[in-house]
Amino acid sequence: MIRAGIIGGAGYTAGELIRLLVHHPAVELVFVHSESHGGQPVAAVHQGLWGDTSLCFASEVALDRLDVLFLCSAHGKSGAFWESHPAPEGLKVIDLAQDYRDQSNGYVYGLPEWQAGRIRQARKVANPGCFATAIQLALLPLASQGLLSAPVHVTAITGSTGAGVKPGATTHFSWREGNISAYKVFEHQHLLEINRNLSALQASALPEICFVPLRGDFTRGIFASVHTECPLSEEQARQLYADYYAEAPFTFLYPGAVDLKQVVNTNKCLVSVEKHGSHLVITSVIDNLLKGASGQAVQNMNLMFGLDEGTGLHLKASAF
Repeated sequence: MIRAGIIGGAGYTAGELIRLLVHHPAVELVFVHSESHGGQPVAAVHQGLWGDTSLCFASEVALDRLDVLFLCSAHGKSGAFWESHPAPEGLKVIDLAQDYRDQSNGYVYGLPEWQAGRIRQARKVANPGCFATAIQLALLPLASQGLLSAPVHVTAITGSTGAGVKPGATTHFSWREGNISAYKVFEHQHLLEINRNLSALQASALPEICFVPLRGDFTRGIFASVHTECPLSEEQARQLYADYYAEAPFTFLYPGAVDLKQVVNTNKCLVSVEKHGSHLVITSVIDNLLKGASGQAVQNMNLMFGLDEGTGLHLKASAF
């Protein structure tokens, strides 16, 4: 059994990660650490886990008991954690924060559809951002063939869980319900990793990616609509996407229009492709907490430990 631990166990992504790991056939969840909830039952905070685990939040960190550690703390805290907790030799790490997504300090960027081979050999993996996952999966096939030459326009909407568990003015129910708003237009932090990775994949210069993020009045999911000028016909583009994702266990070319309910509560990404005049329109949908965070983290763990990539991740969409 793979002995796993979690740091920063009280948030939404940690709750989903616990849910996946306690039911994973090859994992023993050794501890879930929380500074604010030490000693409390995990199911008292993540109430959907009542009956699934009797674990209590740990107030101490025992890395020498683990094979893999998941970091679910807030962005910017990973470096400070390692300063006070040296990693034992052989410990594998999956960081769900953005601190090492630039692949510094020996981390590998954990987007399996792009570099599963490197992830299999990695000791440290930086899990991608949720918007970054949806948008990159919409664009990887084009970048792989050097076909991103015109400006790329992205409009993507995310559920309220993408803002984290700590309440704020724009996550309060009375503001969010029945509402929609744009934020960080052309400046969202995930653009850094998107541009960095697509530039590494495409030999020619990457065009500008114009990204408008939206807050939606739902809890889970990301719906990304992407369009750019492209010389391929719709048939050629569909073949490119089908071939690129032929071996991917969770990313699929869909034959029609996609919607969020097809992927919410799963580790899937569904992509649709259509041509309108000179513009190729790609739609990508994911669950921001699973394929955009905790599900992808487990997918990366499976790769790192030589398991079947889909182990513990075959989940049913909450389509109704």
